[in-house]
Amino acid sequence: MTIAVDTRFLMDDHPGGFGSYLYESFYHITKDHPEHRFIFLFDRPYEKSFIEGENISQVIAGPSAHHPLLWQFWYNIKLPGILKKHKADLFIGTDGVCSLSAKTPQCLLVNDLSFLQHPAFFKRSLLLFYKRYTPRFLKKANRIITASEFSRNIIMTHYKTAGDKIAIVPSVAREMFHPLNEKQKSELKNQMTNGIEYFLCTGPVHPHKNLMDLLKAFSIFKKRQASNWKLVLTGDFAGGNKQFIKSLETYKYREDVIVAGSVREKELVNIMGSAYALVYPSLWEGSGLAILEAMRSDVPVIASGGSAMQEMAGEAALYVDPADHADIAEKMMRLYKDESLRNQLVEKGRNVCRQYNLEQSTALLWQAIVKTVG
Repeated sequence: MTIAVDTRFLMDDHPGGFGSYLYESFYHITKDHPEHRFIFLFDRPYEKSFIEGENISQVIAGPSAHHPLLWQFWYNIKLPGILKKHKADLFIGTDGVCSLSAKTPQCLLVNDLSFLQHPAFFKRSLLLFYKRYTPRFLKKANRIITASEFSRNIIMTHYKTAGDKIAIVPSVAREMFHPLNEKQKSELKNQMTNGIEYFLCTGPVHPHKNLMDLLKAFSIFKKRQASNWKLVLTGDFAGGNKQFIKSLETYKYREDVIVAGSVREKELVNIMGSAYALVYPSLWEGSGLAILEAMRSDVPVIASGGSAMQEMAGEAALYVDPADHADIAEKMMRLYKDESLRNQLVEKGRNVCRQYNLEQSTALLWQAIVKTVG
């Protein structure tokens, strides 16, 4: 079988949690199934080899598709010819987009439907594209894969999609995340916060990450606890939430907010493993990989309730109403005061991580892929 995979957004050094998860998944799939041929599709030159192997071909097919109009050209005009030329038996769309004109069977990975709940956070061109074409993509795909029952229910109810067409393949934390010893934690904190404990929030500076309410919550925490603790933010600030960036400039406790920005994966492992807790009040997450990465690092989690994150973490996290910054602050203060609770959450987090392993997730992904072609 020849399997073509959309790898356009996995080509740089910072593909994000979901991108890295897909990278590791297809690394193992291609190694475990040498009897099949894989074609990784890019729309521009890439700087490094992407999963090398005897059963892997890498195809560059321009133009660079960085705008909805170009996406339509690339997927609907360029892609069908590529699939036909290479005699592909299956195409896997990894970013929620597939071809509406290709005759090849297609398997569609859908991880983000935040445009439904928070349309105001999207540029008009993107919002119009997703609203118009997502129902067509879901109908066209032979098989849909999503990371949680939460997302599956949204696809079923909002788009009237049959449940047996949708496979749930839980995302898993990258294996590089692990607990640090006290010496490692001390060295990192000395370097980043002058040895002071800190809360961590990780991810791109996008409005749905809810960083404005996190700042308000941190203000309450600082005022009531009279603590010197810090808040560390990691993630891409380029082209991010301008309102948040502007507010941060005049923020009362600006000296206690450490903006680490976009960091290398190895550095992120150390920053995560040294945190007192991960605070993740996101308004929407299709899976919530960051909280699993924290749990793999023996770091307790404060996360938004009523979402895929609560489905994944169960009793291993403290949950907040993300729209209520006072609730976020209360959970931060509760964890700050109760070391016993912190230890309980760490232990429960270890149990959750045992349920989500890469081998199992990769096997489920492969089963869904095979089922697509019958």
